[in-house]
Amino acid sequence: MAMGFGCNAAGVMGCRIIDSPRERLIAILTNSLVPCNGRFPTLILLISLASLTAGGSAPGSFLAAAALTGLILLGILATLFSSLLLSRTVLRGVPSSFTLELPPWRRPQAGKIILRSLADRTLFVLTRAAAAAAPAGLLIWFLGNCAPDGLPLLSRLAAFLNPAGRFLGMDGMILTGFLLGFPAGEIVLPIIVMGYLQDGALAEIAGAAPLAELFLAHGWSVQTVLCTAVFCLFHWPCFATCLTIRRETGSLLWTLASVLLPLGIGCALCLLIRLIL
Repeated sequence: MAMGFGCNAAGVMGCRIIDSPRERLIAILTNSLVPCNGRFPTLILLISLASLTAGGSAPGSFLAAAALTGLILLGILATLFSSLLLSRTVLRGVPSSFTLELPPWRRPQAGKIILRSLADRTLFVLTRAAAAAAPAGLLIWFLGNCAPDGLPLLSRLAAFLNPAGRFLGMDGMILTGFLLGFPAGEIVLPIIVMGYLQDGALAEIAGAAPLAELFLAHGWSVQTVLCTAVFCLFHWPCFATCLTIRRETGSLLWTLASVLLPLGIGCALCLLIRLIL
């Protein structure tokens, strides 16, 4: 779980340390329930937008930190609850004891550590991410610039997803951003901004206030911000994480389960927020 806060793909690979196949699978399926480093910038910005969309000022550093901590704790609770549920249903079995065997102490070899870290972790994750980044960038550019009858395909896709987005307390363009942000969570908000501005390129607005004005002009409210933040916390893992899960489990079925588990939690919480607000 701790490794998942940096990168869920690395967190999934870290589950190799668990000897029990059943418990290793539970840890793999629930690892993406904690926010990775790619989702933190989006969550932090959405926290700032929450009060701005309500007509207030940007939250202070203490309130912003408290809100972010609350989201992190929500992810941890979802991880623990899902692990408990899986261990008592589809993956039930006898819990294994935890044994940590310490090997003989040896002097660290810096060169070997760096080489193994680069080869086994960094390069693997970057290769998988690059394999998705190139085609995804081409697809986003095509959807944003191909405009039959004057309406970009990105806007048409958003219009198609709008009923589902409204049902979850968001809109079609937000769902489009998450869908096209499958290769990397960092590009979700730039895709949403690109769709609203219809300028055919990924855009980023400096500062929360101008961004809040843009979102308010497109019907955002406090409910929209909260649902988007929750959905950002709980939705499908990124492309690199899905590939890693497929490699570690050797099963498309369990990979699909790792997608549906956070998605189901996110949709349920968004519906709850929509009903309350």
